[in-house]
Amino acid sequence: MMNRHLSTFFIFTFGALGGLLFGFDTGIISGASPLIENNFNLNIAQTGFITSSVLIGSSVGALGVGPLADKYGRKRLLILAAILFLLGSSLSMVAIGFWSMVVARIILGLAVGSASALTPAYLAELAPAERRGSLGTLFQLMITLGILLAYVSNLGFLNHNLLGIRDWRWMLGSALIPAALLLIGGLLLPESPRFLAEQGHNEKALSVLKLLRKNTTDDPEKELADIKVVAQQPKGGLKELFTVARPAVIVAVGIMLLQQLVGINSVIYFLPQVFIKGFGFAEGSAIWISVGIGVVNFVVTVLATFIMDKFNRKTFLMFGSIVMAVSLGILAVMNFTMDIHTTAVPTMILIAIYIFGFAISWGPIAWVTIGEIFPLSVRGIGSSIGSAANWIGNFLVSQFFLVMLAYFHNNVGGPFAVFAVFAVLSMFFVHYLVPETRGKSLEEIEMELRHQK
Repeated sequence: MMNRHLSTFFIFTFGALGGLLFGFDTGIISGASPLIENNFNLNIAQTGFITSSVLIGSSVGALGVGPLADKYGRKRLLILAAILFLLGSSLSMVAIGFWSMVVARIILGLAVGSASALTPAYLAELAPAERRGSLGTLFQLMITLGILLAYVSNLGFLNHNLLGIRDWRWMLGSALIPAALLLIGGLLLPESPRFLAEQGHNEKALSVLKLLRKNTTDDPEKELADIKVVAQQPKGGLKELFTVARPAVIVAVGIMLLQQLVGINSVIYFLPQVFIKGFGFAEGSAIWISVGIGVVNFVVTVLATFIMDKFNRKTFLMFGSIVMAVSLGILAVMNFTMDIHTTAVPTMILIAIYIFGFAISWGPIAWVTIGEIFPLSVRGIGSSIGSAANWIGNFLVSQFFLVMLAYFHNNVGGPFAVFAVFAVLSMFFVHYLVPETRGKSLEEIEMELRHQK
């Protein structure tokens, strides 16, 4: 039952909490994995698999949750994701060996994947058109905050075996706090008004819209009338996904794959290893470098939240692509032509510029886009496909990054050159394929899409 006194701030913040858990669970393993490797006497392949087993669960969770969200609503599935987060975090905290850890990480993956597909669509359906970009950016903001909190938790618990329990168990267990918050939020949050209207619950949909629009000039009754027109369109199925929604599928899969292929997660997951292997840094200093990068990522995403709705989405994406392509290109050339002692500090500065380019544009906008570009009848399954493409891209990049690094004899110029090529390709993708959606209602975007095919 929805509480009428909930503030819109509470609704959007808790609605985006799935992103915090997503970031936390991906970031926490970077500090915990060397300790788990030691504790369980694992080989490198096993440790790698513990890290990437989350990605397997995530791809399955992202693909599976969409059709369920279209059938049972966004709210119920958010509650289910919170329960999976609690279960996965508890099991990983008490894991006794390699296989029990893999099972726990796959359950966490199902939760992370579900949250990544549900949250962007849920936030897009709640937000007023003129603020959908900044409110949708909350999801990416929560991801970066989650990564940053995970790094802090790793540093805080490191070498502190409180109550005789190993430090890495505390690190992994600390995810229970945000998971519990997501569960409480899920129980209190309203169902999406667009899902309610599609199910024929117009009165409920109107009361949710009135609550969400009470501080805006928007007319909830007019908005509901527009939603009803779209809700009467033929029911979505796979046929609709590959006919009416085909342009949206191409954009969602492309934007999500490119968001990963420009290399962002290899930087977030493996940056300490880059500075240890490539530049001979001590482990302690290398962890602090990732905290620094985590801070840059978070602060720039906060900036993006404030300015997201002031400029066109395509302008942001193009700007981000250019900044990333230039900084990665210079990094690659520099690491092939200069000696290692001269390049360490410029490499750090250029990585910070590259993160700035990503966090102001491709980081948030990719998630905003998959939440807003699909027709209502296939929005759940559509954002699932986009989200699954993101996880597959993430998996490819994180699996092949260390292989590429070894192939180029630990010269980071190699992988950076590959990422620079994708950053250049992303410019053409934005120019020719991505539609402009800023300031349009979800219904206007859908009608344009229906007339476009």
